[in-house]
Amino acid sequence: MEAVGKACCPSLVLMYPLHKDAIFTMKERKHGHVRAVVGSSNPFKLSRISCGGVSEDGVEPRQKPTTMRVSAVPGSRTEDYNTAMKRMMRSPYEYHHDLGMNYTLITDNLIVGSQPQKPEDIDHLKHEENVAYILNLQQDRDIEYWGVDFQAILRRCQELGIQHMRRPARDFDPDSLRSGLPKAVSSLEWAISDGKGRVYVHCTAGLGRAPAVAVAYLYWFCGMDLNKAYAFLTAKRPCGPNKRAIRGATYDLATNDPGKEPFESLPEYAFEGIADWERSSIQDRVRSLRGT
Repeated sequence: MEAVGKACCPSLVLMYPLHKDAIFTMKERKHGHVRAVVGSSNPFKLSRISCGGVSEDGVEPRQKPTTMRVSAVPGSRTEDYNTAMKRMMRSPYEYHHDLGMNYTLITDNLIVGSQPQKPEDIDHLKHEENVAYILNLQQDRDIEYWGVDFQAILRRCQELGIQHMRRPARDFDPDSLRSGLPKAVSSLEWAISDGKGRVYVHCTAGLGRAPAVAVAYLYWFCGMDLNKAYAFLTAKRPCGPNKRAIRGATYDLATNDPGKEPFESLPEYAFEGIADWERSSIQDRVRSLRGT
């Protein structure tokens, strides 16, 4: 596993626990930026993956870094948020709002990260990462909780020609995520297919809802089963998207029989994989949701 961080100050804090075999080094960059490289003696490798800049052998055509941009934004609600995340999601990961926006390049055209906090973050995404679309999974109350000037964010997107899309899902709520995944993936798939630049998918912390949308996209549109898609993303960005919510959404899309067995009665491994005809049907149903 390799992760590369990029910061706007001389020091960098990684908010994710590292693999026990990880090796951590830091190199100074110009203009006060820092690049931190995390390497492992047991690198992650997949086979037969082909989608969005990933080759058939699971190796990207050119190495792409995981990127963390840090900008000091003071906040006082982080502890409460992380306590709720650990209790409701049983997640070991934490969000540190005061460290600013952070994100990870998943494929050549897909980035998953935390919420932009100010218009300058939009400038960074546009000019440094060639982002042309932003897909926001937050509800209004999520944005208000952190005191983000959302209208300023939207104005800057419009000024820079970035298309901003919203598919809100309730934070820490697997049922809300499950019901919202098809439309969110529909927006993501459309933006990637449109091909005018990268797509930045975010929720609040970039640890639950946003990576779940990315995993579902990889699962439904990139020929991976759920476990391979999940492992592929979390090897790049350690996080805890709800796998059961993705399985449930897959079941909802793949099964049209009114007399079908309830998802809740199925075994834990159900819909971790789908047949080719099921994937084709899911893709058609997801694409049909565009504009809804």
